[in-house]
Amino acid sequence: MRTLLFTWILATIGMVSVAHAQDPQEHIIVSGGPALLKWERLRFKADQHDKWYFNFIRPAARVRIPQLKKIYGDQAKITWMVYRPAYERRQREAGKPLIRWIESVIEKHPTVNLVWFDSGDDVINYINRGQNRRRLKIGSMDFYLHSNKYCFMFDYSCEILGCSKAFLHQNDLSKLRRSAFAKNAQSKSWGCHTGESMSSYWRKATGTKLWGAIGKTDYSNINTGGSYKNPALDPRGRWAY
Repeated sequence: MRTLLFTWILATIGMVSVAHAQDPQEHIIVSGGPALLKWERLRFKADQHDKWYFNFIRPAARVRIPQLKKIYGDQAKITWMVYRPAYERRQREAGKPLIRWIESVIEKHPTVNLVWFDSGDDVINYINRGQNRRRLKIGSMDFYLHSNKYCFMFDYSCEILGCSKAFLHQNDLSKLRRSAFAKNAQSKSWGCHTGESMSSYWRKATGTKLWGAIGKTDYSNINTGGSYKNPALDPRGRWAY
């Protein structure tokens, strides 16, 4: 168990490059959606976020997918779930083909399964029944999105300023099937404050760990000179499960 945990931690920070010959598990990445700029411009400048529409896309596409392939091989079973309504709205606002650009990631990684979703229930249903969970357990999940200590917010300030209409509350986690997860599954939320409450509900529901932030995460420096990385933890924060 300690060896598996150590491997997962190294994989998360990009230090493992030797792939397993075969991996009988599925690895799921979930990307929430950005706010609309028309709402963000109504905030004080210091409170604005999501100026870039791909904050939750690029770390998944350029960092986590390659990491998983390094660990588990090019044929690893990777599913990337993306909250489509937010990108459709931001696409209309920006006048850029965001949906097409997201789909182009699969052209580079054709073994990755892209799943568009519209609600928190869609995520729960995929976890429980998206694959034959007797044969294919979930080995890891990564969440790139807005969050608070109680909730994953797939949509935040996209339809209504300061509100989320598509989310997954910690009380909803009881709908997850424990049997869908491998016993050694290790998951991580790259949103803010997840480790302050939601992680404990996840463990009660699934029997597995969801690493989450105590404090905030920062997406402002995920692109440094064209080299992408995962969002940073606030210097005053820490990871917990």
